[in-house]
Amino acid sequence: MTMHIHNVTFDCADARALGTFRAALLGWNVYYDDDPEVVVAASFPSSGLGLLFIPVPEGKTAKNRQHLDLAPDEGTRDEWVERALGLGATLVGDHRTPEGTGWVTMADPEGNEFCIERGATETGPRPSRAYRIGT
Repeated sequence: MTMHIHNVTFDCADARALGTFRAALLGWNVYYDDDPEVVVAASFPSSGLGLLFIPVPEGKTAKNRQHLDLAPDEGTRDEWVERALGLGATLVGDHRTPEGTGWVTMADPEGNEFCIERGATETGPRPSRAYRIGT
């Protein structure tokens, strides 16, 4: 038996504003109706992963126990870091190295952390690998 991840859910103060931030960062769309919850996805209905934003009365009080690691499909990590800052993100930790490796930890406008890593255009193609199946 298997399962798939349908949504990653974020508790937040302003679902529409935070959903709009994440949609702009990812190039996805915001979907909403009269319900206070907001879905961010590439399309709707979505057969892939979505982000669900649910308004709650309490604010964030501690470091995230989980977060998203984002890697650019096009452009560079550094270009996406600048884009995120321009959209309202803040820098939490810069783990880039002089050699060009590493990642940047950021926070969205409500303080939820995420990382931006290098994408395939920066890391180069991955070599093919062989996997033994069975015993």
